[in-house]
Amino acid sequence: MRRIARAIGTWFRRPRHIVFTALAVVIVGLLVWTSTSPWPSSMVIRAVFESSRDANIAELNRHLPDELPHETLDVPYGDEGSDTTFDVFWPEGTADALPTVVWIHGGAWISGDKVDVAPYLRILAAEGYTTIGLNYTVAPEAVYPTAVRQLNDALEHLVDNADELHIDTDRIVLAGDSAGAQLASQLAAMITNPDYAHLVGIDPAIRADQLVGAVLNCGVYELDGMAKLNGIVSWGFKSALWAYTGTKDWSSEAPGTLMSSLEFATADFPPTWISGGNGDGLTWLQSVPMAHRLEELGVDVTRVFYAADHTPALGHEYQFHLDGEAAQDALVSTIAFLDRVTG
Repeated sequence: MRRIARAIGTWFRRPRHIVFTALAVVIVGLLVWTSTSPWPSSMVIRAVFESSRDANIAELNRHLPDELPHETLDVPYGDEGSDTTFDVFWPEGTADALPTVVWIHGGAWISGDKVDVAPYLRILAAEGYTTIGLNYTVAPEAVYPTAVRQLNDALEHLVDNADELHIDTDRIVLAGDSAGAQLASQLAAMITNPDYAHLVGIDPAIRADQLVGAVLNCGVYELDGMAKLNGIVSWGFKSALWAYTGTKDWSSEAPGTLMSSLEFATADFPPTWISGGNGDGLTWLQSVPMAHRLEELGVDVTRVFYAADHTPALGHEYQFHLDGEAAQDALVSTIAFLDRVTG
């Protein structure tokens, strides 16, 4: 035993072995941390999302209208700093209340900011709408249902300050992309299904008759389907959902089950524009089934989907890549939908 102990001691005293040992300890520590906390993977995913932000915004900015709308940025609707702020846009020179699109940004519930969608909202505002981009606290800094409560508070603030914000409170459209589409659909389901709102434990800030439409891009609407994802995408979404719900067992516990707006939508769900790219796995597992379910309920649905072999393949959040023809078509379709449901 003494001989073994001396050998181990000699190994640790060698400089190269000290480095290897330290590296091994760090790796083991990281593995333990990632298995017990969603923070490490969440930070990696957030960094990936944010790495493409500037390029995405630059592409959208290339398509801004010649006459930019009026804008007021970083308006507070709550007390949690920048997390509870919004941007508002409306056509320059407008003094009237306008039909209003309230947009919730995506980012897998763990990243993103209203600045990501601001150029798109400027484009929509130029078409005769008041458009609003909402911030909310992302995970893992806060867990479900913090974001839902904050967004509901935002709706209350918008209605209470409708006159100065040029909001027609009887013509509100909820919109979102990716995780924002999930949040928008959940709010829409709560507003139109009192039993669901009771289960979530939130009193909706607006009435069902004030909500005239929903625009859902590349979202998540039924969490059981997320288990069918494969590879790095599966790891990313499962990590994000762990961070957002606060539990690894998000598919079987209340936070996850209550996020599935597909399960709680009723015939009173608002007219819905829904889309996803053919190169996005979420389209086939989430958006298409959501469209089917709403149609079964008798909801007015405008679906914008593409054949599986469409080229080029349209990835997640394709609608923001306005250099492409499909995104331009989706924008035209979105505006036509908004004109119809708010007209």
